[in-house]
Amino acid sequence: MRLRPDPEQRAFAASLGTLLTKADTPAVIREWSRGAHPRGRALWSRIADAGVFALAVPEAYGGLGARPADLAVAFTELGRHAVPGPLVETVAAAALLTALPDPGPAGRLLPALARGETLATLAPPGSGYALDGDAADLRLALSPDALRAAPGHGPVSPSLDPARRRTPLLPGGELLAADPPLATAVSWARLATAAQALGVGLALLDRTVEQVKARRQFGVPIGSFQSVKHRLADARIALDFAAPLVLGAALTMAPADLAAAKARACEAAYTTARTALHLHGALGYTAEYDLSLWLLKARALRGAWGTPEECVTAVLDGHGDGHGGGHGPDQGQQSGACP
Repeated sequence: MRLRPDPEQRAFAASLGTLLTKADTPAVIREWSRGAHPRGRALWSRIADAGVFALAVPEAYGGLGARPADLAVAFTELGRHAVPGPLVETVAAAALLTALPDPGPAGRLLPALARGETLATLAPPGSGYALDGDAADLRLALSPDALRAAPGHGPVSPSLDPARRRTPLLPGGELLAADPPLATAVSWARLATAAQALGVGLALLDRTVEQVKARRQFGVPIGSFQSVKHRLADARIALDFAAPLVLGAALTMAPADLAAAKARACEAAYTTARTALHLHGALGYTAEYDLSLWLLKARALRGAWGTPEECVTAVLDGHGDGHGGGHGPDQGQQSGACP
């Protein structure tokens, strides 16, 4: 089993990274958090043109076929740049529509998802909320016995991550399927969340390494202190252990593997966020400083699509039962403003 990206995947990641670097994602994130979506939609279209969403859509519907390993590589880059929007939810929606017994909804909805013309969001069972319902074109309400296209959304409320805006979905709407394959949506959502968290952690580590080289105490860079080196080494090790788990889960798509990858990657990102906050000092608490965008995303992703406890339980049970989405896409949405 190959647990590292191959040369073609590395080239894809580098190309996507160049695109996102030029996009000035911190500015896009701040506009998105205020409900201004034009630059975010333009970036979404460029990401779609790069083929990212097509990796979750079958060729019959205008996609590239289900390629979860390539998707994991792409979402790691999206996490590195903290791209806003319902990225995970669009992938989960694509996988869910593909798995429906009736191909009708997939035929109508998937081509536009693959091309980036449609943003989709998905409210997991029991959550009552979806992310970015105000920006989404397709709002899916998922329950164990029904999948519906919601007719609209309620008022926007803030979440822990300002770039992840919570919206209640209105009841009713077109019934797309009875007894939908909930586990399929959870599996793909956990993979995308894990990869995104890995990218967030890697970005936080890179930024912190640069900070400790520049920040000085007692006339020397703080990066020369043994205690600082140990903190950074611990973060590096956690991320290095998470990376092969994410790619391995993408290769097997086994529910227990996906739960393990999600738990490990999100905990690694969270650990790195705490280290970054500590080593940046008071600067790390400043909302105007770009680091905060990654800090808050690491915290929000930790509880999205299954808390750490739920994922660990799924691993110990040897399977993922699909209930991990029940706490909604942004667990802990109002509390704990800092990691």
